[in-house]
Amino acid sequence: MQRSLKELEQKLGLPFRRYELLEEAFTHSSWINEHRSSHADNERLEFLGDAVLELAVSEYLYRRHPDGSEGELTKRRASIVCEPSLVKFAKRLEFGDFLLLGKGEAQTGGRNRPALLADVFEAFVGALFLDRGLDAVRAFLEEHLFPFVDEDDGPQVTDYKTRLQEYAQQRNLGTPEYRIVAESGPAHDKQFISEVRMDGVCMGTGYGRSKKESEQQAARQALESLRDQ
Repeated sequence: MQRSLKELEQKLGLPFRRYELLEEAFTHSSWINEHRSSHADNERLEFLGDAVLELAVSEYLYRRHPDGSEGELTKRRASIVCEPSLVKFAKRLEFGDFLLLGKGEAQTGGRNRPALLADVFEAFVGALFLDRGLDAVRAFLEEHLFPFVDEDDGPQVTDYKTRLQEYAQQRNLGTPEYRIVAESGPAHDKQFISEVRMDGVCMGTGYGRSKKESEQQAARQALESLRDQ
């Protein structure tokens, strides 16, 4: 059962000045498709939150590791802001319980779907940034994310996008560029197809339940292709 966002505000100690931003952050497109509503789904806030989160995490790592190289800091950041990590943090805060989902999405386990949980975490960060600014985002992350980051062990996840970028840089192959070439399926069961191109040539194609997953799979295929050459 979907819990009240007022309860979430109390739980986090973060009453929103613009409550509509909090509502938007927790509204999935499947809910919009089934209801006439004045507010939008959380995709735009997810876009903003992704950038804000990268900035805040980059700043945290820059200060925490004063001697860290660019490559080292990039790897550390990738391990924190990747989908599996964001899912872990969203679950710790029980964000799935507060999502506004369409009936089909809710019935098929949307509240525990990794892509949705990662997206809502980013959307919440975007909403908090618009409502209270970057200092509030820093404070939120310092309480609910940074203390739980195990940078040495990290999530046991292979970040193929970072590995492909490093491989390409070492061999002067150009910068990998990703794009979504197709998406299909209902809102609660989307499938995405991504391509990764280098110097205009398609090097890999990936499929996934989220854009990020499809890009990771495209990078994985590109790596395999390059190593076979």
